[in-house]
Amino acid sequence: MSEEMMKQGVLVRGFGGFYVAVDDAGTEHILRCKKKFRRMHISPLVGDNLLFTPGEGEEHGWVEEILPRRSECLRPPVANVSLLVVVICPSPEPDLLLVDRLLVRARLQGMKTAIVVNKCDLDETLVEDIRRQYAGADCPVLAASAKQKNGLDDLRALMTGESCCCLTGQSGVGKSTLLNALLGLELETGEISEKIQRGKNTTRHAQMLIHDGIRVLDTAGFSLLELDAKMEPDKLRECYPEFAEHEGCCRFTPCMHDREPGCSVTAAVDAGEIDAGRVERYRLLLADVRETWKQRYN
Repeated sequence: MSEEMMKQGVLVRGFGGFYVAVDDAGTEHILRCKKKFRRMHISPLVGDNLLFTPGEGEEHGWVEEILPRRSECLRPPVANVSLLVVVICPSPEPDLLLVDRLLVRARLQGMKTAIVVNKCDLDETLVEDIRRQYAGADCPVLAASAKQKNGLDDLRALMTGESCCCLTGQSGVGKSTLLNALLGLELETGEISEKIQRGKNTTRHAQMLIHDGIRVLDTAGFSLLELDAKMEPDKLRECYPEFAEHEGCCRFTPCMHDREPGCSVTAAVDAGEIDAGRVERYRLLLADVRETWKQRYN
């Protein structure tokens, strides 16, 4: 088919080897992927910008080209995210080590980040604690309650104008419920398991939702995330904006801010300028990155 017949669109969801793309006019097209992508070891991801030839009648169309990606995540498998919104809530208890892993991965890919404390009506103190811990992290912290419909205007304003937003976090934090309240949708939601205090994962596959000028990815929740095995240990501290003003101020250069004598970051923690828990979690991640780096050729 000639280039004049091709269209450009964004991949919004996939199912059973088929892909659904939306063109500039808002029309959905069902597509298949050509074998050349398999030979190239490339798979389309939700969020991909595509060139495709539309189908005719009941026939599906074909993905012709996957345009260059701005960013790429493997878990959840999505592309071209410009704003990563990490959702937490009072129950299940926030896994802040997971939050920090997500923020690191986002910064490595050039994404902006934000944290939303959902279900804030259950614990009004949590959002202030999170704001304190992430002060200086260049990551706004918003309070919201999907049930009470509080904080939605602030979240909507944050997401408007972004090329693609992604809500992510643990299962059961209310990502789909939040999107329902925010965009007036009816996504399937789940309850918290009383026995293990974990969410039931109702979102099984990533999909892009386009509504009122907002493009947002609804993704499955998860509780584990590994950092990139190719990441050099000394790159980790660059993902912590609150460390920036201390670079070059430590006794030793370079300083990994891992309890070295004369470390300016440690002094800032002792002075209450940087949250101790945030730095302790950084050091846990640093140990993880160092071990992974040592094992990279095994």
